[in-house]
Amino acid sequence: MPERAKYKTKQRDLVLGYLETVPNVHVTANEICAHFKEQGAPIGQSTIYRQLERLVDEGVLKKYIIDANSPACFEYVCTADHHQGPEICYHCKCEKCGRLIHLHCEELEEFQKHLYAEHHFKMDPVRTVFYGLCEQCL
Repeated sequence: MPERAKYKTKQRDLVLGYLETVPNVHVTANEICAHFKEQGAPIGQSTIYRQLERLVDEGVLKKYIIDANSPACFEYVCTADHHQGPEICYHCKCEKCGRLIHLHCEELEEFQKHLYAEHHFKMDPVRTVFYGLCEQCL
């Protein structure tokens, strides 16, 4: 399959420019749309979705799909030279309101090492979700 051409468009530059300001933070397409709406930027929702998918294809973004009921999250993982990698991130999902919490905890990395050393099991942090209740729903 041929590689998709990287068109330099104003919309692509807007989306990429915003994502560069939030490296290693997970954002949804709706959050990005809300940002541009607040800024009064003339960029439509379908254009944002299209640009996000292109940036995922190019390896500039990482896409996380937690479950069928949650929107996909996107994380900017590359600098202009494409050398920065994503941080390991685990997720908590509130079973009441659906809030998604992103965890960057050394303790969880230690737990992952324990699972592998003691149980010969390699956990995938991208697909690991802890379910429970968030602070607001408790």
